[in-house]
Amino acid sequence: MSKDSKIPNPTIQRLAIYSRPLEILLESGLPVMSSEKLAGLCGVNPAQVRKDLAYFGEFGIRGVGYDVRDLLQAIKGILATDREWALCIVGMGHLGSGLVQSENFKKRGYMVKAAFDSDAGKVGRKLACGLTIQSASGISQTVRKLGIEIGLITTPPHEAQRVAHLLQEGNVGAILNFTTIQIRTRKKCVIENADLSVKFENLVYHLEQLDKV
Repeated sequence: MSKDSKIPNPTIQRLAIYSRPLEILLESGLPVMSSEKLAGLCGVNPAQVRKDLAYFGEFGIRGVGYDVRDLLQAIKGILATDREWALCIVGMGHLGSGLVQSENFKKRGYMVKAAFDSDAGKVGRKLACGLTIQSASGISQTVRKLGIEIGLITTPPHEAQRVAHLLQEGNVGAILNFTTIQIRTRKKCVIENADLSVKFENLVYHLEQLDKV
């Protein structure tokens, strides 16, 4: 498949899902696993696993399975998670404060380099991770200086669009937005909106359908 070919976004999302059990299996010392086993651990069917991987080349040996280490390294290379990424978080409320302490981020190479807030009462406070909360007014200059690549927005919704503009002015290339508004981009920037309330609404809809069966 050529580099210009469009890879379905669900395939990219599933690759990330495949990597989780592979990490555990590698740590446990299991050298080889089948597509059937990987599919079962990830809640998909084996044909889907094989189809997703086929977008990127030939993996595994027919009748034997996948080398766990090699497949994990290949997936990390595809997803660009085989390197560190510099992050910042804007909004030091409960969610932002929890994310900035995340050991899971560090384990996966997402390194939080700066934390911001617009509340003067929070600015200057030193966090347990060693960072000091900085004023949101200096976002553009600071993220440019630190080479921040990804910005996380956990502010109140009415601040999110302004923060997104400041991040983009600082040449941040991707934004993960946890607020309840859909932010817009004025520059080349990847935007992912992760409104948790939407996830809950999808969850309770399907829960309600179960009660009707």
